[in-house]
Amino acid sequence: MEKSEKGNGVAPATRSPMALMGSSRNENQEVNTSMRTAETMLRLVPMALGVAALVVMLKNSQSNDFGSVSYSDLGAFRYLVHANGICAGYSLLSAIIAAVPRPSTMPRAWTFFLLDQILTYIILGAAAVSTEVLYLANKGDSAITWSAACGTFSGFCHKATIAVVITFVAVICYA
Repeated sequence: MEKSEKGNGVAPATRSPMALMGSSRNENQEVNTSMRTAETMLRLVPMALGVAALVVMLKNSQSNDFGSVSYSDLGAFRYLVHANGICAGYSLLSAIIAAVPRPSTMPRAWTFFLLDQILTYIILGAAAVSTEVLYLANKGDSAITWSAACGTFSGFCHKATIAVVITFVAVICYA
């Protein structure tokens, strides 16, 4: 029996408790490291998305024979830019903190949870308000004689739509 166990490469059943504890500690460190890496990556993805949406919206302006329009002309798009900037900064800071190897504590976990919730709602609100403005720009509102502007400023509306979609993807990552 001993020869077959050694021949198959199977460890004998009589391992010392200290050896078992050492391997468990090593396995816990590997799991802890992989969890820390996953959390860091999950915090960096919304940062990249927030920066992408911010850059698209900051460069969003269009001029033609009818006038010019820029993101800064509409409060909802200014709010979107600010919310994406704040959330990207928070994501970077929280990714750095999550990457540092230190034991997880309950106050730290609750702080991350509460801040994640607050920033999720901030960016969700910015995306929702911007979606409403885009809807009005595409469809108009005959009740208040607001005409559709995307026929005239289609490039502006296209870039704004891209920024809003990227922001909603970031919201999904935060959620």
